[in-house]
Amino acid sequence: MNLLRTGAALLLGGLLLGLCARAGAFHALIFGALLPWLWLLDRQTSLRATLAWAWGMTVVFTGSCFAWFGAALGHYVQIGAPAGVVLLLLLAPLFQPQILVAAALRFWVQQRAGPGAVWGAVAGAAAWVGVEWLYPKLLGDTLGHGLYPSDLLRQAAALGGAALLTLIVLAVNEALWRAWTQRGQGVRALLRPLSLSLLLPGALLAFGMLQLQARAPADAPTLRVGLVQANQFDYEARRQRDGAYAVVREVLDTHYAMSHDAVERQGAELVLWTETVYPTPFARPKSAAGAELDREIQSIVQAAGVPFVFGTYDRDDEGEYNAAAILTPQSGLLGHYRKTRLFPYSEYLPTWAEGLRPWLPGAGAWKPGNGARVFPLPLKGGRELPVQPLICLDDVDVGLALDGARLGARALLTLSNDAWFTAHPQGAELHLAVAAFRSIETGLPQFRVTTNGASAVIDAQGRVRARGGVGEQVLVMGELPVPVPRLTLMVRWGDWVGPVGLAVLTALLLGVFRPAWTQRPMPQPSTGPWPSAPRWALLPAPARWGAALLRGVARLSLLALALWLLWDANQRSQTLMQLRWVLATVLLPEAAAWCLLQAFAQRAEWRGDRLHLAGLELSLAAAKPWRLPWPGVGLDLATSQGLLHLLPLPPRRGLQQVGLKFLLLPLLLALPAFLLHQHIAYGSWLGEWHSFGPLAYARALGLWWAAWGVGVLVCAALLRVAIELGVALAARLRADWRLPVRQHLERAALALLYLGLPGWLALRMTV
Repeated sequence: MNLLRTGAALLLGGLLLGLCARAGAFHALIFGALLPWLWLLDRQTSLRATLAWAWGMTVVFTGSCFAWFGAALGHYVQIGAPAGVVLLLLLAPLFQPQILVAAALRFWVQQRAGPGAVWGAVAGAAAWVGVEWLYPKLLGDTLGHGLYPSDLLRQAAALGGAALLTLIVLAVNEALWRAWTQRGQGVRALLRPLSLSLLLPGALLAFGMLQLQARAPADAPTLRVGLVQANQFDYEARRQRDGAYAVVREVLDTHYAMSHDAVERQGAELVLWTETVYPTPFARPKSAAGAELDREIQSIVQAAGVPFVFGTYDRDDEGEYNAAAILTPQSGLLGHYRKTRLFPYSEYLPTWAEGLRPWLPGAGAWKPGNGARVFPLPLKGGRELPVQPLICLDDVDVGLALDGARLGARALLTLSNDAWFTAHPQGAELHLAVAAFRSIETGLPQFRVTTNGASAVIDAQGRVRARGGVGEQVLVMGELPVPVPRLTLMVRWGDWVGPVGLAVLTALLLGVFRPAWTQRPMPQPSTGPWPSAPRWALLPAPARWGAALLRGVARLSLLALALWLLWDANQRSQTLMQLRWVLATVLLPEAAAWCLLQAFAQRAEWRGDRLHLAGLELSLAAAKPWRLPWPGVGLDLATSQGLLHLLPLPPRRGLQQVGLKFLLLPLLLALPAFLLHQHIAYGSWLGEWHSFGPLAYARALGLWWAAWGVGVLVCAALLRVAIELGVALAARLRADWRLPVRQHLERAALALLYLGLPGWLALRMTV
């Protein structure tokens, strides 16, 4: 019976969320749609059960809200819609990972905070938005997008993006659930959670009213745009049937005719065609026929007398790009914007999957662009308008639109190909809603053209002023004011909700677990040769060798990076490459090894020369050191319970502390270099703060900090190699030199890190 009730709650939550996603009139239900799941989670008594049900939530949520995506995916890769849906459900934890992480941390924190505390709810909400920021999802979806049907509720995205709306949705659900759990404790116990559940939506409504009252200045310039939705797609099938040139000829002729109507009859000042409508590199032809078509398009633009922006390809020595060409009647090609956020598989393969390309014949090979690029678009009458193009999946990337706004853009021009949503219009509508949030966040109008719907003219408040239906051939015309925009909080601070959520979560975890840390026993002296560590790991053989493997991978990867940087000086400037390498091959394996050892850690107490561990009294006199010191210097001890593998976990002290060596030292090294860069690039130490806001400043400082962190790690790795080689050489010369030589070399290495690196930096900055 309990299992049936829990399963019903799981399905009910999915049903409510699916209703919110499919029926705009029910968008307000999202403020209570999570209540069945909160009831379910609070009934669990173990982390394992919580994770199991959270996995079920990812499956139900994916199935109720995104089954159409699985069907479209199955159709695209030619495995059939049912198989596509099944595949998506199997991958649901990767598709919606924030549910798993939020549920686990909510349970973990609540168990330690005690009944009645709100910290579990805070941890869950912070983890949800933090994971969505840290791990951007394929479609860019979040719960806050469910509020798009409300003109008023969605306006708060100008403050914190859709992530802020998600945070508020989670908070209201938690407040309502808390009120329900306290329903028998009197009116006063209900007052606070119920007040919060009403106050937050009320604040959204109030801010929305203020935001919608804002009007563009009466004398603000406007831009009238023609969006050519030709309803032509499935080029590959048509190419196989009619030939490549015939298809391009038909597509171009259709666009010429509709563009002529837009300019001559509708008065368009700018014409937009869709993504990859011209499926060959423009201005870099591969053949004489391609060069002729390039000249033909240029002549059409000159005859129209207005600029055109259309989807095409671009190429250079690195490869080909999905691009937008900005073509003007006055000066020809103004430039290419290269799509930054490519779609996995269809447009590119991740580096780790390149080896699978022979088995994936349909995989794309495009290269990603370099981010936002604003173009000064010349218009009739001598006007010039800065615009930021976006291509398809670019419009789900919050940072791209924000960067464009910071670079001075006054309008967003979005080109997309949503043809694979032809049989699934819900996908096209979601893409439109997500794109509209970019206008709310930046305060910029948006002109969005798609192959077969839904093309739309979107104002700065995210309202659709004109649109085309899915599956229609239609010319969508729209005119919007394009004044110099007021900077929204999102433009000033960036996508701040996710990082703040992670910071709150970190502070919360530190606060929850601090009592356990402060109550750890202090080390007691030992008469034996082994360290008097307060904690020892009692390891089964698989755990020992698993930790050894993880640490081996981490340390060999770090050493490989160090040798690579020594060998190839050009790689030393590739900061992002180094950061990705260190994160994936050093920090993650090292963290996994640490977690594995901590899982088997036991508190130890020394009594004379005996170690009391896990209820056992052990004499280390009969212990045998490990022949291979992996994952550290440990020992085997035969007991009545069998062979025990023991590894001391002594705390690092003094200058050896990890936080001091690899966090504080890199920060102290990064600060002077970063401030000097700020002064050179922006004219003052806070120049980037004044220009782009505190989040951009913090992001830049964080990048410098991380880069110096990698540098300190590499130096420490090279010093460790030198120490071990020195100790090995000393031991070969004289066995009793091993310990004193190690001590001297360790001190010398610390001196080189803490004194040598700052000295080298000071020398570089002053000479």
